Amino acid sequence: MSMFLDQVSIHVKAGNGGNGMVSFRREKYVPDGGPSGGDGGRGGDIIFIVDEGLRTLMDFRMNRHFKATSGENGMTKGMHGKGAKDLYVKVPPGTTVKNAETGKIIGDLVSDGETLVVAKGGRGGRGNIRFATPRNPAPEIAENGEPGQEFDIEMELKVLADVGLVGFPSVGKSTLLSVVSSARPKIGAYHFTTLVPNLGMVRTDDGRSFVMADMPGLIEGASQGVGLGTQFLRHIERTRVLLHVIDMSASEGRDPYEDYQIINNELESYNLRLLERPQIIVANKMDMPDAEENLQAFKEKLGANQEDEFGEDPIIFPISSIAHQGIQALLNATADLLEKTPEFPMYEPEEAEEDQSVLYQFTPEEKSFTVTRESDGTWVLSGEKLEKLFKMTNFEHDESSLRFARQLRTMGVDEELRSRGAKNGDIVRIEKFEFEFME
Repeated sequence: MSMFLDQVSIHVKAGNGGNGMVSFRREKYVPDGGPSGGDGGRGGDIIFIVDEGLRTLMDFRMNRHFKATSGENGMTKGMHGKGAKDLYVKVPPGTTVKNAETGKIIGDLVSDGETLVVAKGGRGGRGNIRFATPRNPAPEIAENGEPGQEFDIEMELKVLADVGLVGFPSVGKSTLLSVVSSARPKIGAYHFTTLVPNLGMVRTDDGRSFVMADMPGLIEGASQGVGLGTQFLRHIERTRVLLHVIDMSASEGRDPYEDYQIINNELESYNLRLLERPQIIVANKMDMPDAEENLQAFKEKLGANQEDEFGEDPIIFPISSIAHQGIQALLNATADLLEKTPEFPMYEPEEAEEDQSVLYQFTPEEKSFTVTRESDGTWVLSGEKLEKLFKMTNFEHDESSLRFARQLRTMGVDEELRSRGAKNGDIVRIEKFEFEFME
């Protein structure tokens, strides 16, 4: 069973803020004590941090729920509750984090020690000491803590490599990686020997170094999911240079030039930008019979079908991984190409509008709530802002309940219900809380 995992969905829940407190000073020599309820503490954030020692998302296979602790409640004598500690979650370098519902990219974590706040904890609720005014010096009002952010996220690992080996199965990619680095990928005389990306550090004879990745073999239709399909094509996206390995001996009975075209078509179908990466053609197995003749025929077909007659000819390096022929020349050329090839952005920045002038005009504010009616006649109120105010209201105290009613009125909830035909005594529900509508 493979221990490599590069895609996973998890659920995160940041800590809630602590509740504010309603209390009053009762001291022997203080006749008018006044309010003394403290604020609640801040809830803990959930923070991803890159650990370069990790190479897979396997740690998330069994543990898919992450919950930060909530802040402490406020206390008497104006004492605030203690803020909760943030929850740090280690992830491997190359992890992309996405909101599962919206598909929006939350962050792309690459460097060791880099952090990303994926879910923010709620602020602490205010105690009644915060609501004292000259008109109401002894308020019985306190807020519950703000709920922490909660949602599902998708994590995707795209390995960090400078050079990617692509090609059909059994063309010698794993053998080449084992020869040029200390990596020891599985090597066998059958298709799909490589089931997971293998990484190796390559060092040239002049002291330069780079990371090379051996990708599982592609076949025709891979971009649509055939074979190992798109399961590992994503790992090529971070590479800057591609080494297109071709079995020039045609030992599988295929035409080398057709192999070259098929793999490039799959790269283009998966992501148009993959073909922007400079590519070196590695003519492998040149120690085999018929390899020289096939290479000559390959070059002729390549020249005859080149679209841009004034463009540069593709770079071809004849090698034999088994016989260790032509290896150093290939590595030096790869290092040279890396030095002049910039990194490719993983995600396109949002395009700025051509017209930078600003037009100031009135735009009506969107309603922060929605009103629906169920078959039994119950009015149902929903909306992110409204539900947040509801959760932060402490209904144990009448003043807090009245304050919530005023907030609803200010938001226009009463007016909306009235316009929709609500009458005295109608049941109104927010989540599981029900109350009667009063004119």
